[in-house]
Amino acid sequence: MRRNAIAVAALLLYCGLYAETESKKDSMHVYLDEVVISSATRANEKSAVSYIDVSSEEIERRNIGQELPFLLDLTPSFVATSESGTGLGNTGYRIRGTDANRVNVMVNGIPLNDAESHDVYFVNMPDFASSLSSVQIQRGVGTSAQGAGAFGASINMQTEKLRIDPYAEIANTYGSFNTWKSTLKAGTGLMNERWAADARLSQVLSDGYIERSGVNMKSYFFSAGYYAEKSSVKFVAFGGNQRTNQSWNGVNPDSMLVNRRYNELGEYVDADGNRQFYDNQTDNYVQTHYQLHGLHQFNSELNLNVSAHYTRGKGYYEDYKVRAKLNEYSIAPVVTESGTLTRVDLIRQKWLDNHFGGMVWSLNYNQNRINAVVGGGMNRYTGSHFGKVIWMRYADNLDPNKNWYYNTVLKDDANIYAKSTFEILRGLYLNADIQYRYIHYALEGVGDKYDKSQNKLTDLTQVHDFHFLNPKVGLNYTVDKHHALYTSFSVANREPNRKNYTEAGPNEKPTHETLYDTELGYKYQHASFSVGLNVFNMQYKNQLILTGKISEIGAALTTNIPDSYRRGIELMAAAKITDWLKWSANLALSQHKILNFTEQDIDVYDNATDMNWVRIENLDLGTTNIAMSPNVVGNNMFSFHHKGFELSLVSQYVSKQYLDNTSDEKRSIPSYFVNNVYASYSLPLPYIHSIDFGVQINNLLNAQYVSNGYVWYSYLLEDGSRNSELRHFPQAGINFLAMVAVRF
Repeated sequence: MRRNAIAVAALLLYCGLYAETESKKDSMHVYLDEVVISSATRANEKSAVSYIDVSSEEIERRNIGQELPFLLDLTPSFVATSESGTGLGNTGYRIRGTDANRVNVMVNGIPLNDAESHDVYFVNMPDFASSLSSVQIQRGVGTSAQGAGAFGASINMQTEKLRIDPYAEIANTYGSFNTWKSTLKAGTGLMNERWAADARLSQVLSDGYIERSGVNMKSYFFSAGYYAEKSSVKFVAFGGNQRTNQSWNGVNPDSMLVNRRYNELGEYVDADGNRQFYDNQTDNYVQTHYQLHGLHQFNSELNLNVSAHYTRGKGYYEDYKVRAKLNEYSIAPVVTESGTLTRVDLIRQKWLDNHFGGMVWSLNYNQNRINAVVGGGMNRYTGSHFGKVIWMRYADNLDPNKNWYYNTVLKDDANIYAKSTFEILRGLYLNADIQYRYIHYALEGVGDKYDKSQNKLTDLTQVHDFHFLNPKVGLNYTVDKHHALYTSFSVANREPNRKNYTEAGPNEKPTHETLYDTELGYKYQHASFSVGLNVFNMQYKNQLILTGKISEIGAALTTNIPDSYRRGIELMAAAKITDWLKWSANLALSQHKILNFTEQDIDVYDNATDMNWVRIENLDLGTTNIAMSPNVVGNNMFSFHHKGFELSLVSQYVSKQYLDNTSDEKRSIPSYFVNNVYASYSLPLPYIHSIDFGVQINNLLNAQYVSNGYVWYSYLLEDGSRNSELRHFPQAGINFLAMVAVRF
């Protein structure tokens, strides 16, 4: 009922404003563009940066039901993965082999990466793609930006632009695994030549491909703006409420031979000896974002952007622990008729409660041969981590409100930068960019890990300060309207994230990492054909590289490696074969290497039967491949267009990926080749804009493939043999999504 009421209200608003807007359009003067710091953070045709723009039309074409990483996975060097196997819920991605917490992500120039983990959890922003007007992906260091340093790429998202006409849209998607997505959008258009507002409500439901990996997610988006001739102010708010079942452990390869969809999380044996699965093994989180953007244009050459932001996040995950050690939860042994118990089943919740706010600004100057920007930002993050035991077998006096651990964090992040693009000669542009960034990070309290040597929870108290200077220089030469060349050299520094500190081994002291990035590119553009080539050499000092292991909630763990590199070539091409047939493709060929790698702290046991621990051993392996970094990533798409009908065949190939840094073939996942089909038809109708139909068939050839994985545990035996327990994340076989959207 509530949705129907909103839809009716949107339609009434549309009808009432349509005539007014139509009568004013011819007399309107030029308004300022969106209140976004795009000039400060986005690359353009004069930039010496490897980048690609994804338009609102392309996003809308593919936005049938999956999360944003799966809408971007056709861009160069991009690999998406999904815990549930469907592209919904907890999704992840890598660019040039770099994992997501090392990719800088912004929305309207505001940093989106979590200040502690550096990750972006799109599960907390379901259906966010429905409110985007464009996305730019910069590979490599890219231009100076707010938030965490870019160590493989940066993603810059821009939300809804000003629409002159009022509109309303209702879209519903149904698909495999009982997937439902409902979206309602409406906008006022420009009212009284000054005001405009846009809104969206979404809900996403799915059972998931993996057993008990379902999602129940809700989200909203709202923006309201005032647009004058030389000044604009815009308020943006968006948020999500997600409840997802846990599937972050993956599947044991042996279990996959029997059941590819098996999920071990939440499994226990009840008091009667029956196998059960805990029905509230869930992750629950609410996140809201508020942004206030102001733009003033002093004259045609100079403008100022100032933005304030605040993000509120709070939630927990709940899980069933079998035979948990009571001393690790500060709980006394349980006395029963049969004896004293030091291990019992329990249910716990682990909470996160945080605040993130600040401001960013940029002063932009653009005149003839020079474009210059001076900008910066100041942000503060505060948060608390705590856990509660809410149920325990045989417990009569359990206090479910008592915290078994509690710690707080404070992180201040400030930066200032200056950059300029100057036309030295006709068509030859010099790019110069320098950024200073300061970080203060303080942890206080105890964590959830138990220190056996001290017989107490681990003390996390520590303070870290960082001062980074990040210079960049490049040249872009536009030979003529068809040909362009560019080259650049950039230095970037990045601080460790929370897990680097809290999950570090006893002899590990995480330190910051430095990247020296060299890019060289060529572009050719013609009305019927275009081609691009980019060569990159990314040299790292103390790169924080995936170890192949994960934390108990599925977060990938990393460690500093003294010397490593990522090198490769990226090829892009597109052709208009006929008026109704188009072709596009990209191919990334690369190497990702660690120099002088030593695998440390390997447990050695006497034999596979007795499993008596003998010692710790280190192995010097020389030059090895970096984990989860494929050497080949390729995409190919044929698109057929006829009037309102479109049909696309999309193919993606990802080569073998090693699960850790040892280059051991037994600890790898094989290459995969997947084909998807997209079909859509837009039917224009009187009195409304159109009715659009869309169908997406994923994994058309029903490939049985794995897109991600990790090493659960690996050890040596005295005879020199190696045993490894692995976990894989299998993706769904052939499946479909079908959408109907009514646009007014």
